[in-house]
Amino acid sequence: MQYTGGDCPADQPPLTIVDLFAGAGGISEGFRQAGFRVLGGVDHDPDAAATYRLNFPEAQAIVGDVRLPEVHESILDLARAADVVVGGPPCQAFSQVRNHSRMIDDPRNSLYTEFVGVLRAVRPRAFLMENVTGVDQMGIRSQIAEDLALGGEYMVRPQVLDAADFGVPQTRKRLFFLGLHVSIGVPPALEGTGATEAITLVRFPGSRNRRYELVARRDLFNGELASALEDPADTSVVSASDAISDLELLPAGHRNDEIDYAELPPPNSGYQRLMRQGAGPVLSNVQVPRVNADTAMRLRGIPQGGNHRDLPEALLHRYLTGQRWGQDNGTGQLSRRHFYAYRRLHPGIWAWTLSTKADAVYHFATPRSLSVREFARLQSFPDRFVFATDPRKGALPGRIEGGPGHSRYRQAGNAVPVLLARAAAEAIRDLIAAAVTRHRRTA
Repeated sequence: MQYTGGDCPADQPPLTIVDLFAGAGGISEGFRQAGFRVLGGVDHDPDAAATYRLNFPEAQAIVGDVRLPEVHESILDLARAADVVVGGPPCQAFSQVRNHSRMIDDPRNSLYTEFVGVLRAVRPRAFLMENVTGVDQMGIRSQIAEDLALGGEYMVRPQVLDAADFGVPQTRKRLFFLGLHVSIGVPPALEGTGATEAITLVRFPGSRNRRYELVARRDLFNGELASALEDPADTSVVSASDAISDLELLPAGHRNDEIDYAELPPPNSGYQRLMRQGAGPVLSNVQVPRVNADTAMRLRGIPQGGNHRDLPEALLHRYLTGQRWGQDNGTGQLSRRHFYAYRRLHPGIWAWTLSTKADAVYHFATPRSLSVREFARLQSFPDRFVFATDPRKGALPGRIEGGPGHSRYRQAGNAVPVLLARAAAEAIRDLIAAAVTRHRRTA
């Protein structure tokens, strides 16, 4: 399953990475596609580690808490051989930073502290740290950049990036900290298409014609972006239809987790052709959850791109068909916690940010949830990338309750979009290559 892409200089060995808090391996896959050799990844969740091991057989998958001495030493052994260290440490106590306290000194941020500690111990050429944008909203961007700079040894550029601006069919904002050793240069400001600022989906309510349409901002209108989004062959700006329309025939309740490509229509877009490259004859992760009759009825009453706000009063009743499901709240109406689930994709624009649950989004053409494979497509994982779980049953250290099916959705939904990671990887790769060339000329 190894991918050999990218454009590393022919006279140089591939650059190498180690992935901390790797999850299923979205960052690792992006770097591999940019030509890096993945040395290994670590995660506390044995199910995510099983996926990582399956998809990166060339790498070492380390399972366990990075704070444990034996796990820490295994990481350092790998990281000392890596050109680049990457990872997205969980941010348990970032929101608790107050009164000018140092985040790195808070014991609740020990995973973040561990990431900085690995950098300090191995001094890689470059690093990438990823996190949710809420960290940026807490006003601690400069503090994190200062920690990662290691007293001026690294140049660090923080930047909020939206995955949909980098060819991913999903809006998903992430805060990236790109760091380069001062001997290499200044990290670049990554530039995407700008589509997410220029094009939006607007609701046009009406008693008989509720609809959502794409609208371009006049001050940012770019005809080329609109054309790219409308052109199925263009992979620079990708819609939900471009991503998953070839899988539309999967029915609700589909239990077989594999399907032959021969049973699917040919790819309908350049993006689908890209995702199918190297996948072999069989597509995995295509199970689809069942949908109850009430939910199907409501989804038929929601326009493409719509949500619970589009439901008529009659469809807000708790039970519509007599089928009893979930816990009755006693009001006879849907509770607010149900509202987030009734969201249908719009085929003409990228998806909104995925969560970790199968009912986070519903298909634009048929009243059903998405398969894990469709989640993966919206996260820009290629079809050859298979989501798995540890075959051992029951509770395991680090395993999150919910069963194998939920674990696969969580792994796909939590991942860093591959093409976003690839864009960062290519920028880092090119700057390191330029620094090597400069060194040779002056040697």
